[in-house]
Amino acid sequence: MDRLIYIAMAGAQQTFEQQAVTAHNLANASTTGYKAEAVAYRSAPVEGPGMPTRTYAVAASTGTDLEGGSIQQTGRSLDVAVKGNGFIAVQARDGSEAYTRDGGLDTDTDGQLQTRGGLPVLGEGGPIVIPPDSNVSIGKDGTVSVTVNGQSAANVTVVGQIKLVDPAKTEVVKGLDGLFRTRGGAPADSDPTVTLESGAIEGSNVNAVSSMVDMINLARQFDMHMKMLQSADSNAQRATQLLTASAS
Repeated sequence: MDRLIYIAMAGAQQTFEQQAVTAHNLANASTTGYKAEAVAYRSAPVEGPGMPTRTYAVAASTGTDLEGGSIQQTGRSLDVAVKGNGFIAVQARDGSEAYTRDGGLDTDTDGQLQTRGGLPVLGEGGPIVIPPDSNVSIGKDGTVSVTVNGQSAANVTVVGQIKLVDPAKTEVVKGLDGLFRTRGGAPADSDPTVTLESGAIEGSNVNAVSSMVDMINLARQFDMHMKMLQSADSNAQRATQLLTASAS
């Protein structure tokens, strides 16, 4: 059988997987702090008898576009946006330290500062707890200050400082839960150069128009690979007929 059928099949598979990544990005175009995923491909020559004229399309690596999204002003005291590079440290579901750009924060019934997804926000000494009936303000360095309702605004109490990190981009990987971690899994060191903008959140960095164009192009590529499969199958059937006729 002509190796074309395997090459077309591999191309269709990689295109289908790229469509899934693009669709996932589109679905998160309005998700706070979302970073678009990307897949890189390389060509792999088909080895065997004959001239090396055909190549497979093979996924080489997956990665994440860490470019910042647009900053959207909300005026809400618990909303923060990371300015430039960096991440907010949170406690993942498995108890490990992980990182996010989602600065839409809230508090639970116990006053613990957390993301809207329910992940505790980590300070230098662990999760940060907000006293009840308090007005909260978050400084650009992550300092969380409160004033109790009914008391003078001069009675400000610092309850913690959000841990902000900025590991090298090559050392950051995105997990299946959408959170970032260091490659070795070890906690990153705090970085005093990372700053926050209070009363704002960072939008997704997905370009919806560009992603829609990519989806159309990928659909056309998938159709092309399917037509190649049909052509390879048709050629194989005709070759079989010719061989059968010659044998008889």
